[in-house]
Amino acid sequence: MKRTNSKVKATPDAEAVRRKVREGYRQIAQQEGLSCGCGPAQSCCGSSAPVDLAKHIGYSAEELAALPDGANMGLSCGNPNALATLQPGEVVLDLGSGGGFDVFIAGRKVGAAGRVIGVDMTAEMVAKARSNLSAYREQTGLENVEFRLGEIEHLPVADASVDVVISNCVINLSPDKPQVWREIARVLKPGGRVAVSDLALLKPLPSAIAEMVEALVGCVAGAVLVSETERLAREAGLADISSKGKPGYIDGMVDWQDPLYRKIIRRLPRGAKPGEYITSLEITARKPARLPAGAVSASDRATLFSPTKAAASPCCGTPGTKAKTAKAKSRCCG
Repeated sequence: MKRTNSKVKATPDAEAVRRKVREGYRQIAQQEGLSCGCGPAQSCCGSSAPVDLAKHIGYSAEELAALPDGANMGLSCGNPNALATLQPGEVVLDLGSGGGFDVFIAGRKVGAAGRVIGVDMTAEMVAKARSNLSAYREQTGLENVEFRLGEIEHLPVADASVDVVISNCVINLSPDKPQVWREIARVLKPGGRVAVSDLALLKPLPSAIAEMVEALVGCVAGAVLVSETERLAREAGLADISSKGKPGYIDGMVDWQDPLYRKIIRRLPRGAKPGEYITSLEITARKPARLPAGAVSASDRATLFSPTKAAASPCCGTPGTKAKTAKAKSRCCG
């Protein structure tokens, strides 16, 4: 069996990209401002007016008023909570949870019988989110949310343990997007669903923008084409994939004279607009309840392509031995 090819591959200097992104969001968490020209408490992936932005992209005044102080940092480009139509009792995973904005909103929706896990790779963001736990508990009486330090390419979450994966303007930051989508498929229960808001490209960015560090941290330079986002979800084994562009977000960033978007406009061809290149994208998908005959799950695929894991796999046995059963061999040993 061959690994499926994708046009989107891991960035060669992936760790360098992670360092840049981690440093940018460390500064945001500590409200130091960024090198893109943003002042204190402002971000390049969002707005300097967090409440206005959140209302603009669909969060209600009631949801925002109920948040612990500092949870809304203006880092959103959509509303995955609304997109996910969360139900009481569900287990939800938020990729790139930041200060806990979507986690705290989701916690109220799933209630005492549910659970919400936020994962972020920036220690300062995780600390900021955890500092708001006591306020959330006092307001709601709920003990149903937690925050874990980790990379979205290597989620600290068990296989098939999550009903819903949400993410808000984060996957574009990853230097290995195919791996992110494989991880999403791995952690979802059969029949589980994905609801992601992210930035995507309608056409390739000019190199002058694609090479900007500010545009990378600002969720623009790392974005991929809408068609590639759909492809990655499909190749990870997800089904019922749907995507919908929401150009109003980009128009709002331009209208609000966001510092990053002012820089982007200066680097575009004369007369061009950011909305011709970039869109906010809503993506939904579902993990099939049952794999088609002969298909390989995301967790099995990870085993196949990891020599260390394959050596310990109960399915394939130790290197140089046959699978223990014919069924196991057909499922993951090729």
